Amino acid sequence: MFNKICQVASLLSLLLSGSMAVFGYVAIRYMQSPEFERTLKNKIMGSLEDKLPDAIENVIPDLTGPSIQLPETNKVNPFGNSKN
Repeated sequence: MFNKICQVASLLSLLLSGSMAVFGYVAIRYMQSPEFERTLKNKIMGSLEDKLPDAIENVIPDLTGPSIQLPETNKVNPFGNSKN
C-alpha cells in the first residue's frame, strides 16, 4: 500500500515539475517575441496618454533656455604637473 502511494506521489511530482519547466520555457519565448514587446509598449503608451493628455504633444518648443557651461577638468600632463 505504501509503495503505491509513493509511486503516485512520484508521478505527480514528475508531472508538476515537467509542466512548470514547459510553462517557463513558453513564457520566456513569448516575452522575447516582438509581439509581446509591441503589446507592452501599446499598453504603457496608452495609459500615459490617458493620464497626461496635455504633456504629450508633437510640438517643438519655440524658445529654449541658455546653455549651461560645463566645468572644466584639471588637465594633467604625463609628468604630473597640472596645466589649466
